[in-house]
Amino acid sequence: MNTFTLLRLNDSLSLTYGFDRFSGIFLCVVCVLFISVFLYSIAYMKEKEHKASYYVSFCISFFSMVMMSLAANLFTFYLNYELMTLASAPLVMHDRTKEALNAGFKYLIYSFFGAYLVLFGFFVLSAYSTSLAFIPGGNTIETDNAMLLRVAVFSMILGFSVKAGMWPFHAWLTSAHPVAVSPASALLSGSVVNAGAAGIIRLLRYTVSPIVLDGGRTESLIEGTPFQSVWTGLTLATIVMGSLLAFFEPVLKKRLAYSTISQMSYLLFGLSLMNETAYNGAILQLLGHAFAKCALFLIAGLMIKLTGCVRVEDFKGIGRKHPYILACFTIASLSMIGIPPTGGFAAKYYLILGALERAGLPAVLGPLALMLSALLTAGYLLPIAMKGFLPGHDFEYTKESDTAGAHGGGKVSALYGLPIGILTALSLLAGLFSGLFI
Repeated sequence: MNTFTLLRLNDSLSLTYGFDRFSGIFLCVVCVLFISVFLYSIAYMKEKEHKASYYVSFCISFFSMVMMSLAANLFTFYLNYELMTLASAPLVMHDRTKEALNAGFKYLIYSFFGAYLVLFGFFVLSAYSTSLAFIPGGNTIETDNAMLLRVAVFSMILGFSVKAGMWPFHAWLTSAHPVAVSPASALLSGSVVNAGAAGIIRLLRYTVSPIVLDGGRTESLIEGTPFQSVWTGLTLATIVMGSLLAFFEPVLKKRLAYSTISQMSYLLFGLSLMNETAYNGAILQLLGHAFAKCALFLIAGLMIKLTGCVRVEDFKGIGRKHPYILACFTIASLSMIGIPPTGGFAAKYYLILGALERAGLPAVLGPLALMLSALLTAGYLLPIAMKGFLPGHDFEYTKESDTAGAHGGGKVSALYGLPIGILTALSLLAGLFSGLFI
């Protein structure tokens, strides 16, 4: 990795930036999502108050995510990671209602708790590792205190998993989404949660390596230990729990929030398996989920704006008036379920293969959890599309048309349609051209 040092604090701490393969993938996701959401925001925020503060927070969030993508060591990544947390919180609180302020405060509390877990691990690693620079395979660690290092690394995994929404650190997501403005919801589920996953990838694959014990014997920090079993168990529990809660949730944006909790743990499950096949699945899940979920939240925001409704049952028949929007919703939903040839299918294919490469319970429980979640995902997303296009003979279309018309539901602006279409297409292309990313 070619690097550039912006600021050196001492011999071990510096703000250093560079570019490698993972930087390219993550930077691509960040730029596509933020540019798409920015176009959508131009139309969406016209009638909103506090537009200046929204765009300031938006730009700082974008800057911090780009800098995080280009970070060349753990210290630089962590600083930009925390800047992103502080910058994105005002997006959650934008409407200034009591619910929005409480949700934003909850987001900060959870994020700071995760940050302290990461910081503890960072201090321990700084004391034992020769370097915290990002290099493929990680840096050499020599120690006579293997347990402390394992606790530190597992603490960092849990800290980053707070942002990724893993149980039991998921509650901020379901509080933030229903009250945040829709562009902010799209960024939270498409970009911000992926920052947590990126932190784990940078930690396990680019910062730490097997430790060297006294006598020259090497051992893995996490793989093959009880910490790996606990982590894998938490991801599988979150996958099933998130899907079940989404299946029974009647509010559209909250349903998508539970979906994010489940789908992000697909990614974390792949990372917890610690083999190349599962890692490839995790990278494809990062891409496929980011594009599809961002599209779904943008579509949900538009549907709410057009109808003035928030519950799933109230969008019956909307496809008759807005077929393009609902068609995009359907394609993005198919990616979330894992239907070929979408990005979601490619990700789940490699995740299942990676699980089967492991011995023991992950080889059995992993595929079962993924398949159960896929069925539940179909159960909570496809009925929205089906009833949107085919509301039934007893549906009174005039009422829906009048309601939509009262909220500007005639022709949808290109500033809505273009980013939604781009993200939907990318959720499909991520599967068709998955070989470019693994």
